[in-house]
Amino acid sequence: MTQLESNRSQWPAEGTIFPVSEIHIEVAPGPHPFHLAEVERARASWQREIAANPHLFDGRMVLQRSIRIADGRIVARAHIVPYSTFLWWRKTRAPGACHIFGMPMLLSSDGAVIAIRMGSHTANAGRVYSPGGSLEPEDIIDGRCDVARNIAREVKEETGIALSEASAEPGWHAIHMDGTIVVFRVFRLAAKADDIIAQVAAHVAADPHPEIDEAVAIRSPDPAAHNYPAFIPPILEWLFARDSG
Repeated sequence: MTQLESNRSQWPAEGTIFPVSEIHIEVAPGPHPFHLAEVERARASWQREIAANPHLFDGRMVLQRSIRIADGRIVARAHIVPYSTFLWWRKTRAPGACHIFGMPMLLSSDGAVIAIRMGSHTANAGRVYSPGGSLEPEDIIDGRCDVARNIAREVKEETGIALSEASAEPGWHAIHMDGTIVVFRVFRLAAKADDIIAQVAAHVAADPHPEIDEAVAIRSPDPAAHNYPAFIPPILEWLFARDSG
């Protein structure tokens, strides 16, 4: 596996939405160089994390080491790392790693964006964003990450919504901010927002270990409406402007 040039000066402007024609993420065997260099600091940070929140689980996920964005294509090299290594990178945003994850933008039939509020026991407690999560080993097929498989699995686990029953718009889009690239696709649901919220509430109530507290219907791009991560307001602004145009 060759190293890719991660020349961010050639990427689309930070915080802007751009179309994506292909997502190619190869996963290398062996440890991530960032993990090898930072393993002791990551372990020490993890001990502080679980002291504050013992519900956290140090599972395995995919973390990129280099990314190229050119001509609408995202090409990346990655390794499997412990979640504790990722959390340490997220704190430091140190060079040597970067993070790609996918999510669907779910639109109800009455025009709301359906998001979720993360549970208090998670590493993103109280945050409101679209259902989704980091790429995991089970999303790797023949050495490559299947982002579509990942988002379908995450949405089903968190909300009970089956993306196979939604209408997917053609193509992907992406946004990058502070070393993180979010790739997303728009899906239209047949039900109205209130019915979807009730369906998700029933799913959460039946789940013995839910990751989320509730679903949220977003009806405007107001960045202060909820506790959003930084990448959500630009996507909401793009979505609402596009659908009202």
